[in-house]
Order: sequence, then C-alpha cells, then structure tokens
Amino acid sequence: MSASAKEIRFTRAGQAAPLWVGAAICLTATLALLFIRWMPDSDGLGPPAVWALLPAVLTWILAKLAIHCTRHAYLILTPLGLEIFPLWTPAARMQLIAWQQIDALDATDSRLTLHFNREQSSGVHLTLRPLRRDQRVLLKAALAGRLQSAEPSNC
Repeated sequence: MSASAKEIRFTRAGQAAPLWVGAAICLTATLALLFIRWMPDSDGLGPPAVWALLPAVLTWILAKLAIHCTRHAYLILTPLGLEIFPLWTPAARMQLIAWQQIDALDATDSRLTLHFNREQSSGVHLTLRPLRRDQRVLLKAALAGRLQSAEPSNC
C-alpha cells in the first residue's frame, strides 16, 4: 500500500474561492472593455483596447494563484505526524510535527493550537482560514481522534 493512502490532505481551498471570484470579475471587466471598444454604435470612441490588458493580466495572476491554492496542501496528517506547508516555497519551508510532540490541542473556528507540554507554554498556532469550513470540522475530528488513540490506556 502506498504512503499516500495513509495520509489525510487538507488544501487551501478556502483561500482559493475569493481568488476565483476575483479572477471572474477581472475577466468580466476585460470582456466589457473590449465590447465597449468595438460596439457598432461607438464609432471607435471607446477606451483603447490596450486598457483591456490590465484586467486580463490580473485575471491570469489571480487564476494561477487560485489553482496553486486549490492543488497544493496546507496540512497533511501522516503516520509520522502533522506536516505544515506555507504558501510560498513549501518544499523548502515545510514543517513536520511528530505525533509524540503534541500533548494537547485547542481548536476554535479559525485557529488551531498544538501544545507541546502540559503547561501549554510551547507549541504552534495555525490559522484555519485557508481551509473550507467543512474541512475545518474534519481536521479537528481527525486530530482529536489521532491524539486520543495515541494516549496510553489505563488497563
């Protein structure tokens, strides 16, 4: 069995949605500028077609960024631990937190805190805003289940 079958991947789909909306708005602006320019009754007096390049370039940039956020992982739960990937240069700046390091977790709707000791004086704060709301619930459940299964049972 491959290692990817044993991991749970959470992407930045929550960040991608507004980027897709922005790309659609910029595309609409591009088409509107081109349409105004070549309307039959405008006599060519509309804005120059070059002005349509600005929203077209912005459309391309927003779409590329939205594709990047949709495809690439933000958090991956693996058998070794929790992998955290930043938005820029994720391969170089990826952080792995082993399950043995995590003592407890606090989760709100927009933030996850992983505590490394009982005093809760060291740990990691993660924003959950890049995740969709339904993914946040699944992440919290998966982390809570993993941490409960890692605790030794009192037999």
